[in-house]
Amino acid sequence: MDVLIGILTNIFEEGFIYGIMAMGVYISYKVMDFPDLSVDGTFPLGMCVTASLISAGADPLLACIVAFIAGSLAGCITGILNVKLKITDLLSGILVMTAMWSVNLVVTKGSAVLPFYNKNTIFNTGLVQILPESVQKYRVLIVAGLMMIIVKILMDLYLKTKSGLLLRAAGDNPQFVTSMSRNPGMMKIMGLAIGNGCTALAGSILSQQNESANITAGTGMVVMSLASVIIGTSIFNKVKFMKATSMAVIGAIIYKMCLVAAMQLGLPTNYLKLLMAVIFTVALVSNNFFSKGRRKQNVQPNRL
Repeated sequence: MDVLIGILTNIFEEGFIYGIMAMGVYISYKVMDFPDLSVDGTFPLGMCVTASLISAGADPLLACIVAFIAGSLAGCITGILNVKLKITDLLSGILVMTAMWSVNLVVTKGSAVLPFYNKNTIFNTGLVQILPESVQKYRVLIVAGLMMIIVKILMDLYLKTKSGLLLRAAGDNPQFVTSMSRNPGMMKIMGLAIGNGCTALAGSILSQQNESANITAGTGMVVMSLASVIIGTSIFNKVKFMKATSMAVIGAIIYKMCLVAAMQLGLPTNYLKLLMAVIFTVALVSNNFFSKGRRKQNVQPNRL
């Protein structure tokens, strides 16, 4: 029983963290219709910024905020390459992702792995210290869950504002944004900034859980986040009361559950990236299948 509880705890811990990244990718992929490959670079950027700041004695919450800002700046660069320089969305993401490798090495002063063991993190400072002893073993789950809830509430509130509504319109109907005397290109840049900021924040939280940063940790993150968004929106699309941000988080938990289940069944870790690609493929095919089914239901037959 203890083993099962431990497995479920690990699933939800990482599911909540990756859920923050999935919410960011939901903005860029679903709202902005922008396949942002720079996620693979901004995720370790958040880790590296956090590791450098905490190693220097900075407050862990401040490190989270700075990581979000750093990720947002990277997202802005992706948007500027696409909007201002007219580079395609895929190439813009690839350029920033490639550049982030060098940026991350600069941040970590040339080290591919930057540990910060026995330093203050969001998991061992602040209100966490007053938790009862019996609950301390779930502190990562509690803190990760709280961070995810805060990001979700803030994003839901923002999407209800005028700026948020224009952001959503920029992906589907840029002409409407123009008619409101707003620049759809600037809204796209803003959306990419928010999406990459959330991705870097997720990297920051994961690095504080592991007490180290690894510049290779971003490999496959774009696949994981896109699969999480597609899984969540495909399964819960017809649930009226559920918001898209909730779907993205649940999708991340389901995705992580599939990975853990495969590893518990004896799948070697060498095949983990292959499994991620397979899950993503299944999610894409399922999404296309359900989309076709919904379109057929909406088509009314002609009656003479």
